[in-house]
Amino acid sequence: MRHFLGIFFSRYILSAIVAWAVAQLLKVLLTLGITRKFDKTRIFGSGGMPSSHSAMSVALLTTIGFRVGFDSAAFAIAFCFACVVMYDAAGVRRSTGENAATLNQLMDVLSGEGMISDEERLKELVGHTPLQVAAGAILGIFIGCLFGTVNVTA
Repeated sequence: MRHFLGIFFSRYILSAIVAWAVAQLLKVLLTLGITRKFDKTRIFGSGGMPSSHSAMSVALLTTIGFRVGFDSAAFAIAFCFACVVMYDAAGVRRSTGENAATLNQLMDVLSGEGMISDEERLKELVGHTPLQVAAGAILGIFIGCLFGTVNVTA
């Protein structure tokens, strides 16, 4: 049981969780500031500014670098993981969102002409722009530095 609970108190896991949570909070606040409306879907939703996936993976990467070493195997694995996550967020997932927007437009036209019934819309906000990925990475570096360099003793 002690080892299981240790997962939740691991500075590596905590840095990733905190980075994700801060990025999600920023998404909610930015959306609120821009639209003047609270959008509850931004709390756990993907896509938007900043990328919480990038923040999470880069916070883990940075924490590992400071705690285990920037020349360690763990850092190399985390680096590859972060690169794949960020590439996917700005590439594949962004393309998926663009395709969903096109399909939603097509469905609007076809349902307006009575050719199909109203269907549930596809989720368009799935991926990120390169700027959103970079902002998430910068946030991750900042949080990773905090968790990687600050020594806490109980």
